[in-house]
Amino acid sequence: MDRWLNKILLGDCLDVMREMPDKCVDLVLTDPPYRNEKENQPTKDMRINGGMNNFGEKLTVEQFKEIQRISKHQIIFGFNNFDFLPSCKGFIVWHKTNIPEKFTMSMAEIAYVSESLSTISKLIPMPSNNEARIHPTQKPVALFEWILRLYSKPGDIILDPFLGSGTTVAACINLERQYIGIEISPDYVLASQQRMKKATEQRRLFL
Repeated sequence: MDRWLNKILLGDCLDVMREMPDKCVDLVLTDPPYRNEKENQPTKDMRINGGMNNFGEKLTVEQFKEIQRISKHQIIFGFNNFDFLPSCKGFIVWHKTNIPEKFTMSMAEIAYVSESLSTISKLIPMPSNNEARIHPTQKPVALFEWILRLYSKPGDIILDPFLGSGTTVAACINLERQYIGIEISPDYVLASQQRMKKATEQRRLFL
């Protein structure tokens, strides 16, 4: 595990996960792309410089099977967008408390929680991101910290195969979880590494 542990990896998550042993990860916490480019043009990344870069194809059955194979538990955002995810008795609903009904942005997001982890649903009332936005679907670090406190413990290995801006890694560093991040975009890998460095420096100052 040393070649993956506490690293951000550039590559196709399916290729990386196929090299990993069974149940080597305690928890997969991820927010994968939920629409392909043909399904919804606005799911492209509107970059600060005005460019538009696609941030990946949606989660596939093959990727999910590998996620199940290598991890003990799974939490996957976008539950309502993937018809191949198993039915679950418990799930997470993130209620964005600062999004009014008339606004076009979704007021809530649903995350799949594997039955191996919990059979109880949870509601998280929390504002949407007020952090500097790197990724168009970037989640607040506080949201992922809330999830990690509830569903993991210090020292656990957390994998995010669709790392994006690096929120999962930042939350893991803050809460003393080990992490593996995989991202297919070089730009987002660089951004994630910068966030990882900042989170590590802040953690050292705190300690």
